[in-house]
Amino acid sequence: MSDRSTAVLRHAVPPLRRLVPPVLLGIAAGLSSVALLAASAWLIVRAAEQPPVLYLSLGVVGVRAFALGRAVFRYLERLAGHDAAFQQLATIRAGVFERLLPIAPDGLAATRRGDLLARFVGDIDELQSVSLRIVQPVVSASVVVVVAVAGLAWLAPASALAAAGCLVAGIIVAIVAQQVIAVRADRHIAPLRGELQAAVVEHVHALDVLVAFDAAATGRAHIRRLGERLEQATRRRASAVGITTAAMSAVGGFAAAASMWAAEPLIDGGRIDAPTFAVLCLVPLAIAEVSAALPIAVGFLRTAQTSAERVADAVPDVVPDGVPIPPAAAAESPSRSGAPALRLRGVSARWPRIAGGEDSHMGVSRVAELSVASSDLGPLDFDVEPGERVLVEGPSGSGKTTLAHVLVRFLEYKGSYRLGGAEVRDLDPMEVRRIVGLVEQRPWLFDEDIRQNLLFARDTASDEELLAVLARVGLADWVAERGGLGAPVGERGALVSGGQAQRIALARAMLADFPVLVLDEPTTSVDPDRADSLLRDLLTAAGPGRSVVVISHTGAPRELIDRAISVKPAMASPLLHSDA
Repeated sequence: MSDRSTAVLRHAVPPLRRLVPPVLLGIAAGLSSVALLAASAWLIVRAAEQPPVLYLSLGVVGVRAFALGRAVFRYLERLAGHDAAFQQLATIRAGVFERLLPIAPDGLAATRRGDLLARFVGDIDELQSVSLRIVQPVVSASVVVVVAVAGLAWLAPASALAAAGCLVAGIIVAIVAQQVIAVRADRHIAPLRGELQAAVVEHVHALDVLVAFDAAATGRAHIRRLGERLEQATRRRASAVGITTAAMSAVGGFAAAASMWAAEPLIDGGRIDAPTFAVLCLVPLAIAEVSAALPIAVGFLRTAQTSAERVADAVPDVVPDGVPIPPAAAAESPSRSGAPALRLRGVSARWPRIAGGEDSHMGVSRVAELSVASSDLGPLDFDVEPGERVLVEGPSGSGKTTLAHVLVRFLEYKGSYRLGGAEVRDLDPMEVRRIVGLVEQRPWLFDEDIRQNLLFARDTASDEELLAVLARVGLADWVAERGGLGAPVGERGALVSGGQAQRIALARAMLADFPVLVLDEPTTSVDPDRADSLLRDLLTAAGPGRSVVVISHTGAPRELIDRAISVKPAMASPLLHSDA
């Protein structure tokens, strides 16, 4: 295991203040189970001797108390243990998300979305086993076994030694058997789960293309094969757990027989009575039941190690070349009180290169997605004055989207890019993104209602403010027809048109109050006869005090813009010209 995966495992263990209560409750539940069987054995045999009821009252009370205690302590142990484990999972998820933020989105181009989701959800969920199925059960079971064997030794040392020998041998055999049966399954379940989820996500996203080229059946067959492999691995692990549990039950029988054999001379010699002999015979069964958690924990440890490695590798150790690195000491950010001037001199940029080539199982959508990120930006001089509307036009592959990602600091650049007089390289990228906002070609709309998609930009906005900003982008009547702000937009905006999605995205950007807006191909999803109307509405809604950079390969009406800049592919020198 790497140091990073070991750190993830350590981080999955709750701090002592949250770990100690469930461990103590687990010990209490385990001791109650052993004591319940001991009290029951003693009471049954003692009652068979038909003594006065007074002599049985303590045993009756003990059975009732230990039965109730076992249930109550087990419930409280599960409650406290899961609460502590889930809090750790939330902390781990937040840590992974914080590690993703500096390199997202362009530094994750080589990561399959479905697999990343599986790491972020399934693999982190698997880490709850570190606390719930490894640390807590092992510590609790170890204490209970030691105390129970010590109790047997107090009654009959020979019986305790015989039972302990059987238990140790049985645990070793169970661990070896589980290692033989499930070692490969334990290590392959998490990767298979990630590969299956990635294949499903890619298949769904590319379904229209796959159907058009009659390749959907091949994709489904690949998903089916992955599902079968995951099912086999899961069954193998479940079988190993079942066999281990059964083996420990058998070990309990052997331990009981060994204890009885060692105690037989004592009862024949009259050194112990019949109730004590019954306790020595049956308590090893309870000890074996408690100690069954030890070999099972070994199997869960293997699975947790694999998940920890995948969580640790979810974010690359080294920031990919082309992704900006926050400066050690960031310079003071420009004020957001007004639109700052943008000055680019000799700026060039390239997308992070994907190491290792394409995945042989990569879906059509993923191949297409990666091929888009191939247009580098050649040396470019580019100015935007405060409040100015600037059009950046050029053919596909000329680096227009690359320029948009440079402006919002998704990509690193060469040359000089100054924002309000400050070199952007010296600023925190997150601060740059609070000033320069990007409305992408295909805006991301969450599978929520219109209100939630807008509140994402400013969660303190009232409904009146939301309706006002929707009116500015020309959606007031449309929202009213759909029933108000509670109308759903569907997954990724499936229930709205391309133009409506662009307007919602612009409303969201206006709520965030970016002094500079970058509109990347805002009319891509709109019919050509409506493109100019949409662009006019967007620029009008942006207001006079905000700088707007419109990136388009189809151009824009010249009366809507102050200047136009044409860029050519990076192999040629960019051509700049200004229109009055």
